[in-house]
Amino acid sequence: MYQAYGRPDALIARQALYAYIRRLPMGRYVTVSAKVRRELLEEAKRLGINVSELIRRALEEEVRRRRLSRLEERLRERHDILDKMDVDEIVGLIRDDREAR
Repeated sequence: MYQAYGRPDALIARQALYAYIRRLPMGRYVTVSAKVRRELLEEAKRLGINVSELIRRALEEEVRRRRLSRLEERLRERHDILDKMDVDEIVGLIRDDREAR
């Protein structure tokens, strides 16, 4: 499995995805509705659960999880290409480029 600087590709993919998500602009909000049992909603209110915030966080986390999963799948598909890359050579090229500036 491809590793850069001793880190597994899943960690690299996760870091790349989070960096990408942080750059996304905040869009307009929309209202999402869901049907739940009345008793469940009443119990949630009694327990002080902020249902809107809970749904928002759960949806955001699921979207993050699925994006990461797709990115990891893409990395697995390109595993052969990544295995052929010489990390030390790439690091050297980046260093040379930085020093040339």
